Amino acid sequence: MDISGNTIFIPGSTSGIGLALALALQDRGNTVIVGGRRTELLERIAAEHPGLGTVRIDTTDAASIGAAAEEVLARYPDLNVLITMAGVMRIEDWHQPETFLASAESVVTTNLLGPIRLIAAFVEHLRTRPDATIVTVSSGLAFAPLKITPSYNASKAAIHLLSESLRLQLADTTVKVVELVPPAVRTALLPGQEESGFAMPLEEFVSEVVTLLETRPEAKEIQVERVKFLRYGEARGDYDQVVQTLNAADPHGK
Repeated sequence: MDISGNTIFIPGSTSGIGLALALALQDRGNTVIVGGRRTELLERIAAEHPGLGTVRIDTTDAASIGAAAEEVLARYPDLNVLITMAGVMRIEDWHQPETFLASAESVVTTNLLGPIRLIAAFVEHLRTRPDATIVTVSSGLAFAPLKITPSYNASKAAIHLLSESLRLQLADTTVKVVELVPPAVRTALLPGQEESGFAMPLEEFVSEVVTLLETRPEAKEIQVERVKFLRYGEARGDYDQVVQTLNAADPHGK
């Protein structure tokens, strides 16, 4: 995708990677709209960052996605980029079904059904634009599992293959499909992750992502250098060692 001159909607971007990427893309000359559930937080973001658009959306709610899509397209008819950023990560113990089932269902609803519903709400419009992009967000954990987050790993693996499949289906349209593949990043995705020495600093991650978008406009996957250890373990032939190393490390960085 081109790095400037776009109109971009990023649901799930009121904090963490989403907000940092929204601001970086705004700085590159794009019109950016962030989406989130909390009206007061959206109002604060709009006040602190003039020019940044805001729309209320709950990506776990199909009706909210439909209403937000109508609002975004009415206010921003030039929209040509959708970044399906919203996601949750939960620690689960599958020895005890009563402790993990509700969490697993919530993760799948947010991380998989959310992007599916978002793409369904916008793809018809995006196909009318001369140059459009859908950016999905998977994870390095789509390619090597962290044992404490089974549903998260599975949801992101599904996003990877969804992205691959949509790219094939939409090849006869003007819509590109780009998959962003983050490593662990210093955000509040898990408790303690913001201070984690194991995770990549947020500013460093976003800076590298923007550079990759700028220098590799035809890339199908956006992979910062630090995620390649996870992404290519199977291709390198050291998958078992990657999984062992990943699960021996403290994800909270100690």
